[in-house]
Amino acid sequence: MAPRPVDRPPVDPAETAVFGRPRGVEGAFDKLYAPGSSPSDRLLVKPPASESLAEAFGRPPGAEDVLLQRPEGDNGQPAGAPPEPPLWSGPADPWRDPGSAAVLGGPALEAENGEKTGEERTRGAMLSLPEVLFGRRVKPIALGLLGVVCLAIGAVGGAVGWWLAGTGDGLTGKATISQAQAGIERAPGSVADIARRVSPAVISIEVVSGQSGSVGSAVMIDPQGYAITNNHVISLAGTDPQAKITAVFTDGTRTQAKVVGTDPETDLAVIKVAVANPTVIQIGRSADLEPGDPVIAIGSPLGLQNTVTAGIVSALHRPVTAQGEDGGPPVTYDAIQTDAPINPGNSGGALVDATGALIGINSSIRTDASSGQGGNIGIGFAIPADDAIKIARALITTGQVKHADIGINAASVSADTSEGAQVLNVANGGPADRAGIAEGDIITKVGDRMVRNAAELTVAVRAHNPGDVVPVQLVRQGRPLVVDVTLGSD
Repeated sequence: MAPRPVDRPPVDPAETAVFGRPRGVEGAFDKLYAPGSSPSDRLLVKPPASESLAEAFGRPPGAEDVLLQRPEGDNGQPAGAPPEPPLWSGPADPWRDPGSAAVLGGPALEAENGEKTGEERTRGAMLSLPEVLFGRRVKPIALGLLGVVCLAIGAVGGAVGWWLAGTGDGLTGKATISQAQAGIERAPGSVADIARRVSPAVISIEVVSGQSGSVGSAVMIDPQGYAITNNHVISLAGTDPQAKITAVFTDGTRTQAKVVGTDPETDLAVIKVAVANPTVIQIGRSADLEPGDPVIAIGSPLGLQNTVTAGIVSALHRPVTAQGEDGGPPVTYDAIQTDAPINPGNSGGALVDATGALIGINSSIRTDASSGQGGNIGIGFAIPADDAIKIARALITTGQVKHADIGINAASVSADTSEGAQVLNVANGGPADRAGIAEGDIITKVGDRMVRNAAELTVAVRAHNPGDVVPVQLVRQGRPLVVDVTLGSD
């Protein structure tokens, strides 16, 4: 260990009193008390109090030792000495007697000039208005300030009343309604855009015969006034020469129409409207359709003119058969199935694609007879535009249409199956008879078209022209056969 320095700084007496060894203790491990020693041998040493504490809590110079509280009978005085008087003045002094109850006293300071304070102060007499104004009891400056305050309150009240009168109550008044400034954007090709372009070419048809009448739709296809519709829409005019057909355009124009020709077997008809320079529809190709393509139906369902509904192509080449009008031949056509809502009155209206081109003539709907629902249930049928325009051209040119015919009567093998069309009878000398088709044969294919039932056999044959030679695949007594048939005309 290095030698201790010779020069040591002085030690503060106050720190020595606090942190130094007690008096009588020489070493760091000296003990003030040893076991077995008597209490009188104990050395009780405490450091002296600091000067600040001694000055704050010590007795003043010359003060005697006063006993504040001692147990009764043990006051440290000699026997027979009179008891030491208490420091408090009486038992009711709450500041010195710890056993006294809390007492609410008066204010610490007395009121100046001997006036009464608190509840003892008496109230003066109330001043009347003449005394205030003329009794010189109130200073004129105070009266002036009071007048100014009254005028200010009156002015504020008047302003509020004027504002309330101008704005009116909460139920009536002038309404300020904000209106959108920007126009609605209708992109080219939207349903609204297509409806705006196509609706003028779709007209409503009203047929009246005495007390009877019917409504439907038609589509303008030629600038000379030719329109295509369904045969069942104008069938009343075919049986009653006095029946009148009225065409109603979207702008409200009403004009007479005449029947050009009808095709009951496909439920199509052409009428001519007495109008100059009508809006005509663009003709599309129904052969280019695919299931899922968007379509729009435009017509007058239930007499509600210019109704637009939208949907998709649900299926293609769906053979539809319906009962003929007035005992005529049954209606059969190769339909486009759609879920665009179609109802009675849509018949003869337009079914257009996403470009606004005509791809079908709305004709019929499937209903749920068991539930009594006669309206649309999401299954509607339209005649393909390719077939409709072909028939319309023939009606405009000659007034009649000839369809290919195979010369047999057939029925589906069994209900709700797709096994083919079974031959019931064969017309003598007809196309089927000349080709060797016999009763009981089951036809399963005509040309490239599969035949799953009797309705599909009809549309498969009508897809060809009279005089065409078509291969027909059939099953006879379990053996498949293929025969060539030269189609005739109905």
